[in-house]
Amino acid sequence: MTFYIVAMPIGNLKDISERALETLRSVNLILCEDTRVTAKLLSHFDIQKPLQSYHQHSQLSKVAYVLEELKKGKDIALVSDAGTPGISDPGNKLIEYLIGKLPGLKIVPIPGPCAATAALSVSGFPIDKFVFLGFPPHKKGREKFFKELAKEEKTAVFYESPHRMEKCLNQLKEFLPADRKIVICRELTKMFETIYRGTMDNITIPKNEIKGEFVVVLCR
Repeated sequence: MTFYIVAMPIGNLKDISERALETLRSVNLILCEDTRVTAKLLSHFDIQKPLQSYHQHSQLSKVAYVLEELKKGKDIALVSDAGTPGISDPGNKLIEYLIGKLPGLKIVPIPGPCAATAALSVSGFPIDKFVFLGFPPHKKGREKFFKELAKEEKTAVFYESPHRMEKCLNQLKEFLPADRKIVICRELTKMFETIYRGTMDNITIPKNEIKGEFVVVLCR
């Protein structure tokens, strides 16, 4: 029994690795956030495997099912809709649980795309040290998030949804120094990939471009 953590493309299907494809072809079961999303990817690469959803709202019974399948000796792959499982998604909780229940379980990372590291790589900022902050809170704790971000001494990277991106930019400008350098990446690896660069006093995103997935990088 082996539990594989398989990174998925964040937009461009060509970014999937040969090793990831080989792994998906070899396992007995694939756990995914949205079976419809993963089914499309598997169909593109002519892979037919049983799919089971696993996401932040999954019940304990789903976790127990995964555990029992592993105990039967099955190989299972965990994938996300996009990027590396466990990075700002519930995969890390499942891994922690399985390690506790099956101390001898072999867990194998199949590395690949990650929106945070992709954005950091093109930022031009010092990234020998950086802090990853996931998504800002939607409501409670949101203002605290940006106030603490203003004090951060390392390059910081976080995700934001298109629904809150305009609010995010306004809060960044409210709490951060005007000369703080910022890079905002939109739709990385996709057709409308756009990278906005500037400082807090001049960074702008046209309203008609506030759509898609965003990664924000702040220079230390």
